Amino acid sequence: MYEPIRTKPVDPRMGGRPTTEYPRSSRAEALDIQLGGHLAALLAVTDELGLDEAAVEIALQVTRLRGAQPTRAPHHPGQAPENAAPLHQRAHDLAARALLVAASRADTTVAILAAERMDAHTAALDLVGAH
Repeated sequence: MYEPIRTKPVDPRMGGRPTTEYPRSSRAEALDIQLGGHLAALLAVTDELGLDEAAVEIALQVTRLRGAQPTRAPHHPGQAPENAAPLHQRAHDLAARALLVAASRADTTVAILAAERMDAHTAALDLVGAH
């Protein structure tokens, strides 16, 4: 009824290659990567909403974390999205995630920025009655 496994284990902890051959990142590096990702996503939504001042602040922090300027979609001034409520909700959620990661890595600058963005998107949602 039971047939033993006849293949070599793939998991390095189970007898495969030693774990020293795999690149590892520290917790701080992993948090930087995660925070940069959340901020880049927030920047994309912020650009889509046409919030230029906020986008500049977010882009500065993404540049600081990643060491390079983020890639951004071309901006079309004066074109506000027809239904902005889902975008504001998405931006609020992304800012909340960024706030959590910023707090865990003790990045006060990003934590303050994320909290401000959360407040701004909450206010925008209250204006459109979607919150």
